[in-house]
Amino acid sequence: MSKQTTDKRVREASRRHFLRVGAALAGGSAAAGLAGTKALAEPDSNLPPNVPEWMKVPGDPTGGQLYGAPSVHEKGVVRNISKTLPQYISAASRTPLQELDGIITPNGLFYERHHGGVPTIDPAQHRLMLHGMVDRPLVFTMDDIRRFPSQSRIHFIECSGNPVYTKPYGKTASDLVGLVSCAEWTGVPLKTVLNEAGLQAGAKWIVAEGADAAALTRSIPIEKCLDDAMLVYSQNGERLRPQQGYPLRLLLPGFEGNMNVKWLRRLKVTAEPAYSREETSKYTDLMPDGTAREFSFYMEAKSIITRPSGGQKLGAPGFHEITGLAWSGHGKIRRVEVSVDDGRSWQAADLQEPVLTRALTRFRFPWQWDGKPAVIQSRAIDETDYVQPTLAELLAVRGPNHFYHNSAIWPWRIDGNGEVTNGQA
Repeated sequence: MSKQTTDKRVREASRRHFLRVGAALAGGSAAAGLAGTKALAEPDSNLPPNVPEWMKVPGDPTGGQLYGAPSVHEKGVVRNISKTLPQYISAASRTPLQELDGIITPNGLFYERHHGGVPTIDPAQHRLMLHGMVDRPLVFTMDDIRRFPSQSRIHFIECSGNPVYTKPYGKTASDLVGLVSCAEWTGVPLKTVLNEAGLQAGAKWIVAEGADAAALTRSIPIEKCLDDAMLVYSQNGERLRPQQGYPLRLLLPGFEGNMNVKWLRRLKVTAEPAYSREETSKYTDLMPDGTAREFSFYMEAKSIITRPSGGQKLGAPGFHEITGLAWSGHGKIRRVEVSVDDGRSWQAADLQEPVLTRALTRFRFPWQWDGKPAVIQSRAIDETDYVQPTLAELLAVRGPNHFYHNSAIWPWRIDGNGEVTNGQA
């Protein structure tokens, strides 16, 4: 018998042994539905017990990438932006939620929403002016800001139009609610800087202005400014990127995204709100009785299943982990429930610890798919006992002219072939 034939038999015997052991450990029938099991039985020179090609030569030298980049095999994991927008100065790009794990969004995938493009700012020339109803008007350099005692906190930021109420609805989790991301932010509590200037009696609002071409301006209640608001200069351990407000941005945990003013240059303490463009003609909603809903600061409790989700496919019947994200601008997520029968029944999902206030929370639910069509969905309940509603329930209260703050449950439809599509489309 030739050495080549002997080696082939040894390899095949090793593969059969691996599959038998794997099936026993995973519970037999459950293992049969696990992705990847079938591929192990297919001939491939790079599969165990063969020695793969990348073990036969040295890899890239140290320092080949002085700023690390993802594997070339992950080059498709990028921000999602429409290719048919009329212009890209006032536009948004979305986080690929369905491709991510955990709760932290990598800086390069953090969603963007800009109103006047992304400015290029020299931090040595950037200043933050604090004036208005204060005892001591002040102008800070970035070095001045970094001299204050700092802190780091994990919070999400979400666009209030994530998603809008009108069709067409998106195909993927990113299309639907990709205008939300979560990071560890480092900076200075805003109240520390306000104390340095000294607030005057009657101070009720702070008007924040960005240094972009739109000079985006929003009014913030003084209570929020003295609570958990931050002046942020770092994100996930490195300095803010230009798309996220470099060199300085405002962070208002739980408030709608546009209020977290980027490229922050000015804070004016006032007795009244500014009623700027972004809080009158934009970021307000017409209610059924003809009144306008304004200053809708907080983002309500929301969740989305990210796997399996739209655009994905279940490989085979058997065990599949349902996983996704939940969040609330009003505090911590208390519970996430999952339905696999089109909302007829709900079961509690496991929440990944630690569950943080006003941060993304990862949930997981074990599911045995029988290979038949199904509709899966999740709903979040936060610590105020707010329960994520259906789209029909929201529209019944807010009417057809509403645009912002859509916190509806979003179902995914799975057909008999395992294809996953938008359940509302």
